[in-house]
Amino acid sequence: RRDVLVLTPWLAPIVWEGTFNRDILNAQYMQKNLVTGVVTFAVKKYRFFIEGFMSSANKYFLAGHQVNFYLFTDNPEQISHLQMAPENHLFVIAVQNHSQWQDISMSRMDIISRYIRSQFQYEVDYLYSIDIDVQLFEHIGVEIIDTLVGTISSWQYTARRESKSYETRTESQAAIPKGEGDFYYTASFYGGSVAEVYKLTRACFKGVMEDRENDIEARWHDESHLNKYLLYHKPTRLLSPEYYWDEEL
Repeated sequence: RRDVLVLTPWLAPIVWEGTFNRDILNAQYMQKNLVTGVVTFAVKKYRFFIEGFMSSANKYFLAGHQVNFYLFTDNPEQISHLQMAPENHLFVIAVQNHSQWQDISMSRMDIISRYIRSQFQYEVDYLYSIDIDVQLFEHIGVEIIDTLVGTISSWQYTARRESKSYETRTESQAAIPKGEGDFYYTASFYGGSVAEVYKLTRACFKGVMEDRENDIEARWHDESHLNKYLLYHKPTRLLSPEYYWDEEL
């Protein structure tokens, strides 16, 4: 494609529809016998989205390949039986209900890193965090698989660097200096190898806690910390806004 940017300045591919051959990638992926994990959180009113997300992800996310879905919820006993494809497995994990939604979003990084250390590292090769309030309408395949993967925000894709939603207050650990920043990444879809996602979630949660000690909260919570991390730890692959498009745009 010539109508879009397909390579970053540090030569990482930006994946758009039409820039890859999924059949070739599927054949290569199959040979490696890999398992990919998906982490998602359904707390309080977000439980409403479980069925829509799970049925669409079961159908469209890495179809035909082994996927472990890790569903964190504050009400595990109310999860109805969800029919999964034979190669997919669903694990429902109880998680604490926080009083404010940003507390939930801030603690996600800590929960993911702790479970990587205790469980996920033994069960999956790659791990992706996806927000529960989405539905997949097209196949998301092995073209997303790489060491460290960020998704370009659909809201911020056309914004100039100065108008992107970075945290700029220098008191915050998420602060990005004026004039810096490559792309604005959404915290709604990111991932990579288990080892790299562990480093990312650990670093982001450390930033969150340091901010909390200094009585400051980053502009967009964990997403601000994610953007700071990915500025200095460049993703090896970027997903275009097509992979997480906001229908309001």
